[in-house]
Amino acid sequence: MTSHATDSGTQLIAGEVPLAAVMDRLCRDRPVFHSEADLQHAFARTLWELAPHLHSRLEVRQRASDRIEHLDLLCIGPTGRTAVEFKHCTRAWNGVASDGTREEEYALKSHAAIDLARLGFITDITRLERFCRRPDQNGLVLLVTNVPALWTAPSPTAKPSRDRMFRLHQGHTLTGTLLWGAPDRPHEKNTRTLHGSYAVRWQDYSRQEGAGGEFRYLATFVDPQPSSTQNNA
Repeated sequence: MTSHATDSGTQLIAGEVPLAAVMDRLCRDRPVFHSEADLQHAFARTLWELAPHLHSRLEVRQRASDRIEHLDLLCIGPTGRTAVEFKHCTRAWNGVASDGTREEEYALKSHAAIDLARLGFITDITRLERFCRRPDQNGLVLLVTNVPALWTAPSPTAKPSRDRMFRLHQGHTLTGTLLWGAPDRPHEKNTRTLHGSYAVRWQDYSRQEGAGGEFRYLATFVDPQPSSTQNNA
């Protein structure tokens, strides 16, 4: 079994650490995750190992308009901050993964609602567009998955789905108002408006044995936003 992560660009965590460096280290130490919470903890620990002077805070309260929300992880450095939201969507996979020194057993469950996984990922982008109102704070949504339907483009003959504007396949661009549901009967509650434009670029994460053993990740950075930015979420 092998594990590797490719270059994910020059975006920085807390103004200092390239995401590519974090993912390269992370995939060697933790090629598979048991859960989203496991991913959060491992990411924060890896960042600390690479840059001990940076501070990481889990489940940070954020004030947004008239309500309080929670951010998965806030990374704080002397020159910048990064707000991070995590997503861990899986198909069933049972196996053993190794970090090179020891083996660990995994029993991943299946998340059947792939359309809701897409909705959740884009919702996190809109949340970060609200949270990143400081000039020194960017945002990152990180999805790790072994579900090929998330990175594969739909067939040209496929029937239109309610999440057709929320697709996350390779090469797609997310921007503007994304309607959920039929074009003539959109579901207003799930409609999302993005103020930025986000290219979808998947990266390899790790390869394990058996069906469902291919893992990839999607990392989307959000630039600091004007203080007047408003979004539906």
